[in-house]
Amino acid sequence: MPDTHDTPSDLPEGLASPARRALSRAGYTHLEQLTAIRESDLTRLHGMGAKAIGMLKVALAARAQGFLEDPKR
Repeated sequence: MPDTHDTPSDLPEGLASPARRALSRAGYTHLEQLTAIRESDLTRLHGMGAKAIGMLKVALAARAQGFLEDPKR
């Protein structure tokens, strides 16, 4: 993963503080990083709820990106 600590975060403006903290603690500060993880992994982070996941999905979709696909069960 590239070092992105020197550039401002591009996470959605309206993302709640608990969700921002959860992402930050997990090392995610930029949308691009979220394309390498599954949505199901994000839901396990304390502070990440359905609203935050939805906001991230919309932000990624605006860039023609998305979360890593969950394997078929």
